[in-house]
Amino acid sequence: MQDLFSVKDKVVHVSGGSRGIGRAIADGFVQAGATVVISSRDEAALQSTGLAYEVCDVTDAAQVDRCASNIVERFGRIDVLFNVAGINFRHAAETFPADKLQAILDVNVKGNYLMARSCGFHMVAQQKGKIINIASLHTLQSLAGVSAYGMSKGAIGSMTRALAVEWASQNVQVNAIAPGFIVTDLNRKLWDDPTMRGWVEDRTPAHRLGQPSDLVGLSIFLASGASDFITGQVIAADGGFTSGSTWPLVVPR
Repeated sequence: MQDLFSVKDKVVHVSGGSRGIGRAIADGFVQAGATVVISSRDEAALQSTGLAYEVCDVTDAAQVDRCASNIVERFGRIDVLFNVAGINFRHAAETFPADKLQAILDVNVKGNYLMARSCGFHMVAQQKGKIINIASLHTLQSLAGVSAYGMSKGAIGSMTRALAVEWASQNVQVNAIAPGFIVTDLNRKLWDDPTMRGWVEDRTPAHRLGQPSDLVGLSIFLASGASDFITGQVIAADGGFTSGSTWPLVVPR
């Protein structure tokens, strides 16, 4: 039974793996015995991790193809892809800057599709693989002020289902994780605001913010043989946020 959940010796590529959620997933797989390769466009950040890496701008199709091919050349295959690369910009919809819109769509939609396409090419050839996209709460519901980001993460849900259907017969499973509100170095200032933190803690049944490490267990499950009959799913890891709210009514116990 233990082998069912094993990812030992799997070749795992984490796109956007130099920091935050991607870094936590990469470190988790290293601890689980996998061979991990991370990628991003920031070589200095990649070098600082001490992990095997490829420099890659996901918006550039040639770089993405080269990244996937280099991993196969170095390690013989790609067993698992984590599509983590993403950017956000908060702004009112009616005045949303066109250049910011394009940047979000280029990274979050085009970039993730290109990476799934390139790694999927090798997985289809080897007749086995796992792709796990990082979706969002915005894939499942909306919040004001992040319309472009929400739109891009809605596309990740659609992409997950489309690729799952297309590649199921090739023994490639495609799923997505929709994280809740996760504290990372990039957003820590936001969650240090007592109003924001209080809103999340009150609204989330678990009454806390998530940490990147909260996503590691689900990531390992979706990358392991235990999930071989699960594909096309968007799974929330959000402390119950999308399930509903607690309220101040005292109930008998």
